[in-house]
This record gives sequence, C-alpha cells and structure tokens, in this order.
Amino acid sequence: MRLRAAAVFILALCLQVVGPVYASDEPDLIFKKSTVWKFLTPDHKLATYAIDDPIVAGVACHFTVPEKGGVSGWLGVAEEVSDISLACRQVGPVEIKENFEQGEEMFRQGRSFMFKKMRIVRGCDIKRNVLVYMVYSDKLIEGSPKNSTSTVPLMPWGTAEPPRCGDYLTD
Repeated sequence: MRLRAAAVFILALCLQVVGPVYASDEPDLIFKKSTVWKFLTPDHKLATYAIDDPIVAGVACHFTVPEKGGVSGWLGVAEEVSDISLACRQVGPVEIKENFEQGEEMFRQGRSFMFKKMRIVRGCDIKRNVLVYMVYSDKLIEGSPKNSTSTVPLMPWGTAEPPRCGDYLTD
C-alpha cells in the first residue's frame, strides 16, 4: 500500500513539474486582484488572462480564474475552484484557418495538483453565424457543472466580409 501511495505521489510530482498542458499558446496575464489577505503567504487572488483563438484569427477570449494563496497555493498543490468567467470578442477581421468540430477544445489548463483541468471549447451556431465559446472544469472522478458561455457574432471588419463558421465544421 505504501509503495502505491509513493508511486502516485511521484507521478503527481512529475506532472506538476511538467506543468499545465495547453491546446494553444500560454495566455497573457492582464492583471490580478487580491480577494483574501494571507499572513506570510500569498493572498487568494482573481487573475484575468487573455488568449487568442489559435485557429480563428481576429477572436480573443478573456477569462478570470480564482487562484488560491496560502501555503497550499504557494507550494502549487492547491485545488483551484471551478468558478471561471469568460468573454470572447472579435478584435479584428476574422479568418478561420482550418476546419473544426463542434465543441472542439481551444485551450486547457491544469487547475489542481492532479486531474482537474479548465477547458475552453469552441462551436458554431450555423443559423446565426456566431462562434460560441464555453469554459468549464473537469476532473478525473467528478467534474463541475459550473460553466460560462460567450458568443462572437461574425461581423464585417472594414471592407472584409466575415466567413460563415458553418463552412468550417467537420461534423
């Protein structure tokens, strides 16, 4: 039994050293705000990040996640809560670079020492020509129903006509 616990601990430590896995580039930190003061250890914070959609040029998403402080946050072993907000917008002319599936993962990030991930997925509302983004967290054993959704209507930008997102679905 001790050998199994040691093996799980070593595997978890290896996963922590490797760090979070991303479907796209690492997000840009915009700012952090402390929410709970901690004595001699990092405070609990809310952190706002920006990420560009890797296959849809001209669309960016901003998300805010809680980051635990205290000793467990400082050591990197705290399990983060699933409260994540999301806002995605058209920030330039939209160019869809490749086909994608409904609900395809655009970004993911580890949210705990082991097994919990935050995911941002993308879809297309064909009827309205709107990209739909959803953020949620999942866990190996038990996920969370907490989620947030944001939409990006594909609009003309300057003289460029917007693409039809339904033309790029593989489903």
